[in-house]
Amino acid sequence: MGRRTRVVGIAGRYGPRYGSTLRKKWREVMERRYATYRCVFCGSKVRMKRISVGVWYCPRCGRIFAGGAYQPYTEVGKVTPK
Repeated sequence: MGRRTRVVGIAGRYGPRYGSTLRKKWREVMERRYATYRCVFCGSKVRMKRISVGVWYCPRCGRIFAGGAYQPYTEVGKVTPK
């Protein structure tokens, strides 16, 4: 038996509900949220844990820092000088 969510990925749990456009947008957001990012402080490439909206935690070095709602680093934060 083949995989049922080959095309839609993580959004496959919604089946035919909510429309394809909304499922695709939701899938993109969730894939960015659960992606692996490099920690600025320790340099390790791990999956950051989201404590709440905009607050992220690196499980390796234990640092808590602010970031985007669904990803630790936003495009605006990359452009802005530190």
